[in-house]
Amino acid sequence: MDPNIEQEARPALETYEDLARLMEHSLTRPDLSEEDVIAGLWLAREYRVAAALVRPCDVDLAVRTLDGSGVAVASVAGFPHGSSNTATKLYEGRDLLRRGAKEISLVVNVGKMISRQFQHIETEILQMSESCHQEGALCKVIFENGYLADDLKVILCRICKRCEVDFAETSTCFAPTGYTLPDLALMKSILKDRVKMKASGGVRTLERAFEVYNAGCDRFGATATAVILEDWKRILAEREAEKKRAAAQAQAT
Repeated sequence: MDPNIEQEARPALETYEDLARLMEHSLTRPDLSEEDVIAGLWLAREYRVAAALVRPCDVDLAVRTLDGSGVAVASVAGFPHGSSNTATKLYEGRDLLRRGAKEISLVVNVGKMISRQFQHIETEILQMSESCHQEGALCKVIFENGYLADDLKVILCRICKRCEVDFAETSTCFAPTGYTLPDLALMKSILKDRVKMKASGGVRTLERAFEVYNAGCDRFGATATAVILEDWKRILAEREAEKKRAAAQAQAT
């Protein structure tokens, strides 16, 4: 797919920053060593992405490493399965905020959602949203769409709107599937402009990055951050070279 082709009436991405500021560099794999995490955080600094998503145990390290970079420290509560009880999730979220995280992703309790215990889900999300916003932080809710029927995705979108969360995410990347275009279309039809979308699981190329952007996402998670942004730099350089050639030809005539 040509990145210049828009599938929706969204503003064209024209600069390096336009794409980099949509990206969240993910460092949540359980097998990452501390050296791996540090290297990933420096990569996030170098490429000036929106945020680095780290495991709760790495938040202090991330706050120190990213200080002054403009890259937000993001972390997770109830990760990866959402099965902790509400008090545990809320404590985890508040502790992460106290330690300097600026974005918290709360994993929905999938079992409770499938059991249609919607009041439990809404109460949990509302309390986390309030905790984040009191500290000037973003609250993101991870759906784990691979386990949910479409009607449950719709209900969860409506809950997110009522709780005034900042982002609804498609997945943790630990479920059988990541984002899908049908899921993004369904979520966008309910969320509209009230809650932003984040795609996770499968954005490994520049083509996929433009795909989720054109589907309505304002953030996406990636581990192939360097690959995607180096490809973007190359395209931007080619565009600039073409402009110079066109200007030179026009001047010659």
